Amino acid sequence: MADAVVIGAGPNGLVAANLLADAGWSVEVLEEQSEPGGAVRHDRGVDPNFVNDLFSSFYPLAAASPVLSGLRLGDHGLRWSRAPHVLAHPLADGRCAVLDRDIDTTAASLDVFHAGDGDAWRRLHGVWERLRPDILDALFTPFPPVKAGARLALRLRGAGGLRLARTLLLPVRRMGDEEFGGEGGRLLLAGNALHADLAPEAAGSGGFGWLMSMLGQTYGFPVPVGGAGALTAALVHRLRARGGVLRCGVRVDRVVVRGGRAVGVRTAGGDAVPARRAVLADVSVPALYGSLVEPEHLPAQTLADLKRFQWDFATFKVDWALDGPVPWASEQAARAGTVHLADGLDELTRFAAQIAMRRVPDRPFALFGQMTTADATRSPTGTESAWAYTHVPHEVRADAGDEGLTGAWDEKEQQIMADRVERQVERFAPGFRALIRARRVLAPPTLQELDANLLGGAINGGTTALHQQLVFRPTPGTGRPETPVRGLFLASAGAHPGGGVHGAPGANAARAALRRNLPPGLPRLQRALAHRDRTGDRTQSVH
Repeated sequence: MADAVVIGAGPNGLVAANLLADAGWSVEVLEEQSEPGGAVRHDRGVDPNFVNDLFSSFYPLAAASPVLSGLRLGDHGLRWSRAPHVLAHPLADGRCAVLDRDIDTTAASLDVFHAGDGDAWRRLHGVWERLRPDILDALFTPFPPVKAGARLALRLRGAGGLRLARTLLLPVRRMGDEEFGGEGGRLLLAGNALHADLAPEAAGSGGFGWLMSMLGQTYGFPVPVGGAGALTAALVHRLRARGGVLRCGVRVDRVVVRGGRAVGVRTAGGDAVPARRAVLADVSVPALYGSLVEPEHLPAQTLADLKRFQWDFATFKVDWALDGPVPWASEQAARAGTVHLADGLDELTRFAAQIAMRRVPDRPFALFGQMTTADATRSPTGTESAWAYTHVPHEVRADAGDEGLTGAWDEKEQQIMADRVERQVERFAPGFRALIRARRVLAPPTLQELDANLLGGAINGGTTALHQQLVFRPTPGTGRPETPVRGLFLASAGAHPGGGVHGAPGANAARAALRRNLPPGLPRLQRALAHRDRTGDRTQSVH
């Protein structure tokens, strides 16, 4: 019998398993898919000579994460690579906002839009540099982050206090208007806010856009050399080196609860897998409370709150094998790993409004990834492995593009939407479609089939909006990995701090399980040392 059973071998599940193994626990990880990784995988399914990431690709949060750096995954084969520019947002008139790890390069691109906006960016970056250590500590530790929060509050007082807090809670459109005279800085903030499901007019989207922009400014948007799955492979190698067991192709269909405590799981094949100390679930919140745990083991309020749980936007993705570099009209876009495709802030608002009205956008805002530009191992010299994803409503009421899309996402609808995405790319890169050697479409149902946590193609484990963050994530009054069932811990992106490949939900769940199993008489100093040993040396860098 293992000390712990972990349901799901996504990055959070594997992080949790590694930390438990570090503490001397025996751990068994059960994964429904035939391979581990969840939304961190790659393949050669588009063309045998091209590596394409199936889901996520760029990992600024991984680069910033003390959780992942503490695991020292470089000792297990992980290497990082970066494109010359972090991000570019070209416009149809030829101007281009650029985010670069060199702040002077970023500032110069913004001054093209409006003289003085480069200095405005430097001021925002200065705030980030003052607050960064405590923001990262607060972000990657369980809620409420008492010590980090107290330090952050003190730093906030020195950085403007309530006025700064107000700025970070602003909608990103308003924040951009207050901070910049031109559109360049506004585009960087708003495009980064839409990496989540935050419209330019959503409260808090300014702070999220600022956070993602500053992570890119400091750490870049790195990619694992060889493909996203290299990150997963390093986590798996590390786990097995510490005696952990990983079994793929095993679907868990029930958490076994006795006397109000999780004592193991039952697989779809009918096998019982007991857990001596804890069960950790790297699964979506609706799957855990709506399927894996029988209703009689949950409070009525939890079940009622579950009905109000909100997913983030559905996702539609296209992968390409290209016979040459993307022919961007803006030369700066050619050097960026990530390119945001929307002709101005108003087009971003229009896109988000169409989704809110449950209409498939006619000019989809696309995040475009140039993977060979970021990592030369991804395809033959002179070619490009590329992808783009956009968002669509979960429930489609109409097609803003007047092509009859209904949200059925059958083969015909997939091809219509993929063509629409390609036309959006062509607006900024004339001749793009002539370079396509092969393409693959990953519609919302396909993404869910490949990873059950991505219901309808939702990639962040639930909305990033303020009403489902912090103490409201995943439901009001929670914010921590503990669940109503003793010995059962939520270890997925549905828990604080949410989506992104950084390992924090898994680490928080592992630490909670370990705390609940410490001998009651263990002195405070020994507890502190045990915590330090479990989390590793947080000063190690992954970049």
